[in-house]
Amino acid sequence: MFDVAPTELLLVALVALLVIGPKDLPRAMRYVGNWVGKARGMARHFRSGLDEMVRQSELEEMEKKWATENERIMREHPDTAEMTPLPAPPPEKPEPEEPEDVNPAAPHRPELP
Repeated sequence: MFDVAPTELLLVALVALLVIGPKDLPRAMRYVGNWVGKARGMARHFRSGLDEMVRQSELEEMEKKWATENERIMREHPDTAEMTPLPAPPPEKPEPEEPEDVNPAAPHRPELP
């Protein structure tokens, strides 16, 4: 936006020191800082308002696009009563149960006669 080189900034500071004086310079810098802060806040508020308007217009455009696409799909597939339901899933087989007297941590040893 504004291109201020360091030498230009130094020149402005020197002129301000000579014109305002060292006694009133801190108060003047505080006043300028407050003014710059308010200007930045107003610019931020303005920019966020523009961004919100653009976002709203994009949303409205997408909603219109989706509505026309939905109407096209509904025209292509008008009757949903002809749809056949899916068959029921097969019943689950019960898992075989292990005997309770077997210790899974113990090694399996065949019984000798």
